[in-house]
Amino acid sequence: MLELRPNCECCDKDLPPEATDALICTFECTFCAECVEHVLGGVCPNCGGDFAPRPIRPAAMLKKYPASTKRVLKAEGCGPASKAA
Repeated sequence: MLELRPNCECCDKDLPPEATDALICTFECTFCAECVEHVLGGVCPNCGGDFAPRPIRPAAMLKKYPASTKRVLKAEGCGPASKAA
């Protein structure tokens, strides 16, 4: 089950469960569309993978399976990604 992380790991923008601009990689790293396009160049800085739109969990399912409240932020900042090994 996806964690549905609450923020962009790059700029710390809030990304609530219903956000349509939340993007994830295969490891659930979560970034806003603005950072993916203009800062990261479409490449995850953590794993080197690409991004897909994060699915929106139906409101009824959020009650049973709530979104994560743990914020993740890259302490070293975000810059253009290089392919991870």
